[in-house]
Amino acid sequence: MNTFRFKNLLQSLIISLASITYICSFNFNAHAFPIYAQQGYENPREATGRIVCANCHLAQKPVSLEVPKSILPNSIFEAKVSIPYNTKVKQPLGNGKPGSLNTGAVLILPPGFKLAPKNLLSAELKEKTKSFYVQPYSTNQNNILVVGPVGGNNNQEIIFPILAPDPNKDKSVHFLKYPIYVGANRGRGQIYPSGDKSNNNPITASSNGKIKSIEKLSESKGGFQVNIEKEDGEIYTENIPAAFQLQVNQGSQITVNQNLTSDPNSGGFGQNETEVVLQNPTRIKSMITFFATVTLAQIFFVLKKKQWEKVQAAEINF
Repeated sequence: MNTFRFKNLLQSLIISLASITYICSFNFNAHAFPIYAQQGYENPREATGRIVCANCHLAQKPVSLEVPKSILPNSIFEAKVSIPYNTKVKQPLGNGKPGSLNTGAVLILPPGFKLAPKNLLSAELKEKTKSFYVQPYSTNQNNILVVGPVGGNNNQEIIFPILAPDPNKDKSVHFLKYPIYVGANRGRGQIYPSGDKSNNNPITASSNGKIKSIEKLSESKGGFQVNIEKEDGEIYTENIPAAFQLQVNQGSQITVNQNLTSDPNSGGFGQNETEVVLQNPTRIKSMITFFATVTLAQIFFVLKKKQWEKVQAAEINF
């Protein structure tokens, strides 16, 4: 029992260190992390079917999932997640400057399915997955996989190498049709798990008033400084980062909660699902044998018929 606990603890430590190493290779201000969902939710898929990433990434975007129609036990197959977006668009980073969109995904597999070990991958599959670091959602749920943040312009397709279970070895798995769920996002979220808004939202006016002046900040800082005169004559300032586009002009009358900028969010979250059949090899062999038997029977029937027709023709001529 102690050995089992030690193995679980060691596995958790390895996953944590790997996650920290991977995350540290990115700009913290530029990315949102699957670790938010991992820390806040035991299961990323709610009872309603909704994947929890949608709680922070509020915009809805498409995502597709491709897997083989059927697979054999103890075989490796790939699940391809497509996350389309316009690579020309930018998003506000944590420091307010514009930056490229990152992507991330969570793949929820049936129990028994898991991430394929690297030593079992083909050279082709290793090449396809070399840019992605895939990890289990938790130590006791290795059928749920997460990846991200994935930066760069080649992050619109994420490949998950999956190892299918063998029902002959795992009695909890059967030769059936299984659902596979995926959730994927592009860009940063609008809400942090704490409930606070991120800076990936429009900047709004905090009170009624009039735009007194708009000053452009230095090139190193970027953005604008908007001076607003309240109805009581008090002047307050709103700083607009470089990644935002102003929607107001000097002299404009504004009301409380009115958008001073356009919506900077260019990303969003989407989820999808598909099915895969865990095929029994014995059934396939039986089906092939059946079709071969029927084909041979048909051939012999045709040959016998031809022979009978020749006999009949010979008797008529006689």
